[in-house]
Amino acid sequence: MALTKQARRYRIKKRIRKIVNGTPDIPRLSVFRSNKQIYAQIIDDLSGKTLASASSLDKEIDAGKVNKTEQAAMVGKLIAEKAKQANIEKVVFDRNGYLYHGRVKSIAEAARKGGLKF
Repeated sequence: MALTKQARRYRIKKRIRKIVNGTPDIPRLSVFRSNKQIYAQIIDDLSGKTLASASSLDKEIDAGKVNKTEQAAMVGKLIAEKAKQANIEKVVFDRNGYLYHGRVKSIAEAARKGGLKF
């Protein structure tokens, strides 16, 4: 029996999370992608706290006439700025079961340009 899209993504996500963990020194940069929006969080898994977050719904991001990939790049840049304010330089990237292309790749590259190391 074929898996649904959600079940396939959940299996991949579990496989990734066995390896990728956020610590206070090197937190986890998690990406969630819905059909219309994209969200990014920097998470310390040991304490279960979100240290910084950004999304395409934030007021700093002008989502007027740009496509979703460009929106993701803006979110990546914003999460890198918020991470610098929280004194975070190094993170581990959690693509959350999504393929590394398109919006997920765009957010990762923009975060790297913004100064995050992963």
